Amino acid sequence: MGTIKLAFGIFVIVASIYMGIEVIPPFYANYEFQGDLKSEALTSTYTPKSEADIRESVFKIAKGYEIPLTKEGIKVQRTGNQGAGMITIDAPYTVHLDVPGYPFDLHFDPNTENKSPF
Repeated sequence: MGTIKLAFGIFVIVASIYMGIEVIPPFYANYEFQGDLKSEALTSTYTPKSEADIRESVFKIAKGYEIPLTKEGIKVQRTGNQGAGMITIDAPYTVHLDVPGYPFDLHFDPNTENKSPF
């Protein structure tokens, strides 16, 4: 009986480590991407970048983190004047994980907005 408990305990530990190795990187990439998205919104509020230029910049940032995002999936909205308006960026995406026995999808919805103080 003790051998079965030991084998089961080792299996649980190994399975937990494997799941951590599979699941943690997409969450970390999303965390980093969210920070860069916020920085992009902050700087783009005060520069004359168009919505298409901001979308292209966000797409390049996503590719740097290997995030499966398309240009069509990035929604950029500028309200008001450049330097005195507001920018909203939404970039939802899904990461598919093929874990043996239980493949699943992780849905992320990074978004940010920056309002000018003017």
